[in-house]
Amino acid sequence: MEQIKIYDTTLRDGAQAEGVGFSLADKLLIARHLDDFGVDYIEGGYAVSNPKEIQFFEEIGRAGLKHSRIAAFGSTRRADTGVADDASLGAILACKTPAAALVGKTWDMHVKDVLRCSLDDNLKICAESVAYLKGKGKEVIFDAEHFFDGYRANPAYAMKVLHAAAEAGAETLVLCETNGGILPDDVYDITKAVCAALAGITIGIHTHNDSDCAVASTLRAVAAGANHVQGTINGLGERAGNANLCTIIPNLALKMNRAVLSPGKIASITELSRFVFEIANLAPPAHMPYVGESAFAHKAGLHIDALRKNKKTYEHIDPKIVGNERRFLISELSGASNIMAKLENKQLNEDKAFARKILKTIQDLENEGYQFEAAEASFDILVKKALGTFKPSFELKKYHVNVERDTTGELVTEATVKLAVDGQVEHVVSEGDGPVNALDGAIRKSLDRFYPNLKSMHLIDYKVRVVNARAGTAARVRVIIESRDGDAMWGTVGVSENIIDASWKALVDSVEYKLHKDAEKADSL
Repeated sequence: MEQIKIYDTTLRDGAQAEGVGFSLADKLLIARHLDDFGVDYIEGGYAVSNPKEIQFFEEIGRAGLKHSRIAAFGSTRRADTGVADDASLGAILACKTPAAALVGKTWDMHVKDVLRCSLDDNLKICAESVAYLKGKGKEVIFDAEHFFDGYRANPAYAMKVLHAAAEAGAETLVLCETNGGILPDDVYDITKAVCAALAGITIGIHTHNDSDCAVASTLRAVAAGANHVQGTINGLGERAGNANLCTIIPNLALKMNRAVLSPGKIASITELSRFVFEIANLAPPAHMPYVGESAFAHKAGLHIDALRKNKKTYEHIDPKIVGNERRFLISELSGASNIMAKLENKQLNEDKAFARKILKTIQDLENEGYQFEAAEASFDILVKKALGTFKPSFELKKYHVNVERDTTGELVTEATVKLAVDGQVEHVVSEGDGPVNALDGAIRKSLDRFYPNLKSMHLIDYKVRVVNARAGTAARVRVIIESRDGDAMWGTVGVSENIIDASWKALVDSVEYKLHKDAEKADSL
């Protein structure tokens, strides 16, 4: 298999995404994960941009990475400055990285309108900058900015820039589809022409996603002969983002028979994707290919019936290959096969009659506004109740929520909860930032001495949806609560005409699921 080098630019291009800002600690954590994952290059940042970048390069240089080569990014020298005095080139050298990524202009329009120098001067700028870094012992990766637009406008000049960089010592020439507007077939044709003209030089591809073609264009470039691929984890990047390595890497390895990473590493790509989203403080899109929570989620009864007979019927790969998992969704569209598959996943060998009973319950509840796709913990409790194996961990006597606003505008929210555990009554009050937060605090206070393991459970998301909006203020609301502990993440649901009561139902299910999950785990040891 042909070896493809993977060059990750999450820490530079990815950090340019709107809403993303990595701290120094964030960058170091991501870099270590990328190294464990086995990417060939990690671009650490734009060396001249700020002191944090220099500090990152200093610290990562002492980290003892096992596999990845660190690259510092910068631009060719300024038109009015010599290489020895240029701030960008000097910053790259100060980073003391083994590799340097050097961006240069290849589109004649940019040379004239942005650099405002002659086309010949730009050739000289690119060649001198590459030769200078090469002379300092750097591996030079030349990023040919706007190459595809430049080639279409003036192919002879765009090629002259590549030849100048190659003759000056650049080991890799990266064709950058910077504006993201070139279609994949054009990327293929141009990359093929470059590979033919520069045989023996490593050709790379760097695409942006402005026309939603970044992944497809990258794959077409590889098919045309490129063997160095640049992108970011989860496609993070400026504007519409960069080429998504979480899709590109599995496609290269599993669909195009290219050697990518070390054997077995691809199985951790889902974990890496979610880790980067967590560090970036972004919610992972559920429908991302390969790594998304919905990538192997099945809802139609016909599909699930077929999957139970042969997994290849509605899955293009085994989800375990990329570290993901198969999910069977439960909704009013479900058939008995959905329920049977779900029960099999829980290692419950029940018959179709029981599955139909559960399905009828689900359909009745969804008619009231419930939805179980994002509330599998509530579904789990529903099944236990139907089986007669569910034992409540506590009994509610009553709860009361009070919200006061004084003349200064300050809000004070209190929740009082009275419940019993094995006949022992607890009656507590808790303040919170709002009714749900106060209720959560009160229920935890009540149960703390009985179930200390609740301390490890945290609510991480809270969603409210009006179910029957036409009813106005009397409409039902559906509350979805997501919770997690050190082992798992789960969702629960509650529905009521009263938002507090809907929240209470979802909260109770979340607590019950946690307690039953921990008890089952302890019993299995």
